[in-house]
Formats: sequence, structure tokens, C-alpha cells
Amino acid sequence: MPELKEYLPEIKETTRVRTRRGYHYYFSLSGEYVKSTNNLFGKRLELKSNGTYVVAPPSIIKAHRYVFEIPLSEMLPIPKLLIKKERELAFCVEDREHKVFKIPKYHGQKVDCIRQILSRDLEEGERNNSLFILYNLLLQNKNTEEYSKKLVINKNKSLSKPLTELDLKKFCRKAYKYGCSGIRDKLAYIKCEACGYRFKDGKLKDSNILIKNIRILPELSNAQRGVACLLGTVFEGEYPSINKIAETANMNFGTVKHAIKILKEMLVIDEALYN
Repeated sequence: MPELKEYLPEIKETTRVRTRRGYHYYFSLSGEYVKSTNNLFGKRLELKSNGTYVVAPPSIIKAHRYVFEIPLSEMLPIPKLLIKKERELAFCVEDREHKVFKIPKYHGQKVDCIRQILSRDLEEGERNNSLFILYNLLLQNKNTEEYSKKLVINKNKSLSKPLTELDLKKFCRKAYKYGCSGIRDKLAYIKCEACGYRFKDGKLKDSNILIKNIRILPELSNAQRGVACLLGTVFEGEYPSINKIAETANMNFGTVKHAIKILKEMLVIDEALYN
């Protein structure tokens, strides 16, 4: 798009990949926060950032090989126009009496879904899952049981339509460990783009399967590489079933099962996991 060069003249010089229908332009985040979108500048342009991925060279899709027209070594810093400033940690919402609910301190400030739950006036149909997940996330992030209960109770009181005391007691009977994908499945309003917890402040950890196996990724088939990318991004730190992977990737169960089998044989993933 000609107008894109007017918005972002940097695309002429930064890393560029030829795709089947256009180009991918690469920029270095350099610690900045940039929100992903499918509607950049109000156009049909995708911007991929933390927690997402793209098809990269030397992948082949429908007989088209993805290649670098400008190499990775020429990657430029993210343009200032695309940088979204970090949001403040202290958010307020109004309760049913129009009093202010100020989010208190808690362990797990980088787990942004905690902040999102606390800052939202939960609606009917969201309250049970949201408060149950909030309680368990607080426990997972080393808040005491007593403090976690207190925070959940105070959050419930701030809602326009709070749950009953009996309903709240049910949440605190047993702990349940939630991963990122499980939270997204339960709470449609959660946005992961701002979360500093995933990928260690936006960076893949050394233990990540993509980092550990980056040299052999070009040797994998498209299906195997696609599954590996999901496990290293969407399911980072989690161990979903084959059925869950197939459902998330919109892939055939048999295709995913075979890809998992090959990845285990190549020692990309642990043989005891992803069954």
C-alpha cells in the first residue's frame, strides 16, 4: 500500500519478507510495548507483536517459499508511531454505589490478566469464572490465602451485581492451577498483548522449545513447524492434549498426532508429554 510508506517510511529499509500476498516487515521492539491489531491505521493491515507469530523463511506455503528480501541483520527499531506507552498499574472502577475501587498491591503485577479482572466491572456470566480464576492466580503468584480471599471479596463488593456470599465461599475451597490458554478459553475479554509475564517480559526464555531447537526448525515440515510454534508461543509453559492443540490450530487431529510423534522422535519435545 503506497500510503503505508507515508505512515512508516522505515519499511523501505527494515527487514522484509516476500509472502504469497504481499510482504512482512520486521522491527525490533527494543523493550517497547506494542499492541497487536488486525486493523492498523484503519486499514486491512495486521500488526503482530508479543505473544503472536508469523510464517517465516524458509517455510513453503502452497508452493510459495518465504524468503528474506532484506536480511534480519538490517532490522530497524520499532517506529515511534507504533509504540503504545505502558499503562499505569493503578486502575479504578466504580462500584454500584459509585464509590471508587482502587486496585491494591499484590504479588504478580506482571500477570496482566489479574489487573484486567480487577479493573473490569464484571457482568453476569463473567463473574463466577473471573473471580475463581482471580483467586487462583493470586495464589499462584505467592499471595497468601487470606489476602487472596480478601481481595476477591472486595472485588465482588465493587461489582454492579455482586455474587452472594455463598457463591464466593465455593471459590476458596480448592486451588486450581490456570495456564494462559485456559484463562483465554474461560474469559473472552482477556487480552494477552500487554502481559509482561509471558515470554519473560516479551522475550522467549532459553528453555523455550523454539529457542532450544532453532537450528532444526528449517528441517521440519509445515505441520511440524506449526505445532512447534504453537507449543512455544500460545502454549508456552503448558502441556495441552493433542486434541487441544488440533482444536486451537484448526488442524486435523491425525496430522497433529503425527507431527507430535515426529517432534518426539527428533527430541524437540519430551516423549512423556503432549499425549
